[in-house]
Amino acid sequence: MLGGLNHLTLAVTDLERSIDFYTGLLGCRLAATWDAGAYLALGELWICLSLDPALDPARTVVPPQAEYTHYAFSIGQQDLAAFRTRLLRAGVVEWRKNRSEGDSFYFLDPDGHQLEAHVGTLASRLAACRSQPYAGMRFYD
Repeated sequence: MLGGLNHLTLAVTDLERSIDFYTGLLGCRLAATWDAGAYLALGELWICLSLDPALDPARTVVPPQAEYTHYAFSIGQQDLAAFRTRLLRAGVVEWRKNRSEGDSFYFLDPDGHQLEAHVGTLASRLAACRSQPYAGMRFYD
């Protein structure tokens, strides 16, 4: 039986740039590095940055993508505005505006991975959905 999210592995084009982004801007702790990767810690979550030789190392931030697949990190309401401002001042791209329950900031990492800083929990999302359900929504208690 699965117990929760264990780790994220993200393919990157420039390892040092990605380490700087995840440690300097997002506050991850660097745990280990090797020639083609790094392990970072964020609470109980570990993030693996893996240098992918198939990706173009000259690539810079990719434009926002139409797909909605992304990785969301928890953040306190009191910290969201300052976090968003700090990332935007650092040139981080916002790829989507929030349209759902709970404040969020959607942003891209240096390789275009779609990330989110989100205020809220599954419980708060479900409570909001009970008030205004999505089309065809069903709840399983």
